[in-house]
Amino acid sequence: MEPNLVQFKKGVLELCVLALLSRADSYGYDIASRLSEAIDMGEGTIYPLMRRMQKDSLVSTYFVESSSGPPRKYYALTEHGRQSLNSQRTAWTSFSKSVSAILGVEETESSPSTAPQLLPNPIALTVQKTVRNTKA
Repeated sequence: MEPNLVQFKKGVLELCVLALLSRADSYGYDIASRLSEAIDMGEGTIYPLMRRMQKDSLVSTYFVESSSGPPRKYYALTEHGRQSLNSQRTAWTSFSKSVSAILGVEETESSPSTAPQLLPNPIALTVQKTVRNTKA
């Protein structure tokens, strides 16, 4: 896997977990499975993240008896977690739109599962560099 792709996934992992938990409380394996399906993220990265998110008061935990083994530890979004989700979602939306504009890619909101469409006229960027004469 491309090193950049790994970093992209790590960068949005907390946001994705917060978004999943905003829909319903869940246990670690279920969260890991859904992330694995959606963004091919391994199970081993979830549990350290969940411990950190609990320490940061983004999630709380409780146990539910399971018919197939020991009680499951469920994670629930706290009010602080909801606030974090809202601010991260806003930042992500703005950031992803900016990156898409730079790449010349149009995101279609009506069909998020489709591949991005190339814009007919990609945005041109001009970079200016000031050169100093260092000779005295």
